[in-house]
Amino acid sequence: MVAGMVAGRLALVTGAGSGIGRATCQILSREGAIVIAADRNYEAAVETIKTHTALASGSNEADHMAVELDVANPKSVQNILQTAIKQYKAPPTIIVNSAGITRDNWLLKLSEEDYDSVLNINLKGTFLVMQTFSRAMTEAGLPGSIINISSIIGKYGNMGQTNYSASKAGVIAMTQSAAKELGKYNIRVNVVLPGFIDTPMVKTVPEKVQQAILKQVPLGRLGRPSELAEVIAFLSSDKSSFMTGASVDVTGGF
Repeated sequence: MVAGMVAGRLALVTGAGSGIGRATCQILSREGAIVIAADRNYEAAVETIKTHTALASGSNEADHMAVELDVANPKSVQNILQTAIKQYKAPPTIIVNSAGITRDNWLLKLSEEDYDSVLNINLKGTFLVMQTFSRAMTEAGLPGSIINISSIIGKYGNMGQTNYSASKAGVIAMTQSAAKELGKYNIRVNVVLPGFIDTPMVKTVPEKVQQAILKQVPLGRLGRPSELAEVIAFLSSDKSSFMTGASVDVTGGF
């Protein structure tokens, strides 16, 4: 059996097709977890398992699973739970809510559609996954750890991101409430607030804006997805056994 911080545990990671989600699959598998990589883009999730996850752990690719998931669709979320239980005979006990999108625009120009789609995936999607899988854990009498991904923008706001900042602030508050409710079942819920991380989402930011952002980061660089994933793995493991309802900034000091 692979030794590691989360050896033998089953983990579900949403938004696993790229960025922080992909890096999290890699680090969790390195630490001994069996990983279900979920993404709206099924091919990207398969790629995560094939080229990142199995290699990281030296485990058999067949142990892990890639699934297509639309976090904003309750049926889709429910289907993943059934698939996991069928395949592994138990629900996952590590849940990482990394699926997220941006639809940036100035407040005065932001369409209702772009507002709704960001809130649906970033906030409602996190809620649906958290509700579905924490319910499965309580029914199975299993302890667990849920890690939600917010953003430092959820704390301080950002120009052009009224929808995104609202969704990410909501994730922080929702995490704190869920932690209070789920503590009695020994299910911990924490939230990570990434700063500017070198992901596909940040690559869409114009170069000039990126340079201005870096001036505000004391460590003077973008973060690496793996640096977030190491914190997520810690929060997934018993090493953080007395942490729940916590918000952890990983920002290089931004």
